[in-house]
Amino acid sequence: MKTEIRYLSLRVIGALMVREMITRYGRTWGGYFWAILEPVGVILILSLAFSQVIHKPAIGSSFIMFYATGYIPFHFFLETSINTGGAVSLNRQLMLLPAVTPLDAVIARFLLSILTLIVVASIVFSGLLILIDDQVSLSLDSLFLSLSCGAIVGLGVGTFNSVVFSFVPSWRQLWGIISRPLFIISGVFFTFEQMPEGVRQVLWWNPLVHVVGESRKAFYASYEGAYIALWYPLGFGLFFLLVGAAFLIRNRSAIIEARH
Repeated sequence: MKTEIRYLSLRVIGALMVREMITRYGRTWGGYFWAILEPVGVILILSLAFSQVIHKPAIGSSFIMFYATGYIPFHFFLETSINTGGAVSLNRQLMLLPAVTPLDAVIARFLLSILTLIVVASIVFSGLLILIDDQVSLSLDSLFLSLSCGAIVGLGVGTFNSVVFSFVPSWRQLWGIISRPLFIISGVFFTFEQMPEGVRQVLWWNPLVHVVGESRKAFYASYEGAYIALWYPLGFGLFFLLVGAAFLIRNRSAIIEARH
């Protein structure tokens, strides 16, 4: 019986992923191309803008490489948190079917996001390593840890938000306001060490600072990143994931019937 339930759950998640893939990207390559073009565009804009006022990036000699190592792990967090956060509201009608649960919708959107982000990161970083003349030494272990922690933080925040969005609709707008500064205070534009001591003591509690720092370590052998503690973003993400998942499982009916 348990095996049959697990098999059914996997089939449901697979079906939700296919539906989400068609809905989000369409049936043509244009949607997938945009998924790659968006982060590339952000990185190029950042590089062009800051190269006009700063002669050299904080690490290395390439602005594009520096900002790519900061933005891509942040993008892992951003995409997973947005997509999992909206999983319940966007699939509410499907959840009226007994086989489909809120947690299935969250997992399906997370897996599709991760598969897409892995392709995007592979293309962006491979292209930069080939085209950009900068002294980098890629550590795949550190890069994997960075992107994984970014995704876990995004999954945790998104799962928790999917519950809060269901019962407190105004939180969606409030979260949008609160989360906007994250792009600025997560180390995408700068390194942790560049900040004054007082600012560093506050920024350390942002889990994304550690995620971005580990990504920089993956490419720049000279970057020590002594402040990095990956147990913190990992624990942060898992805590909110467990809390959110518990609410999704225990309050399925209330979440499905909640008004927006």
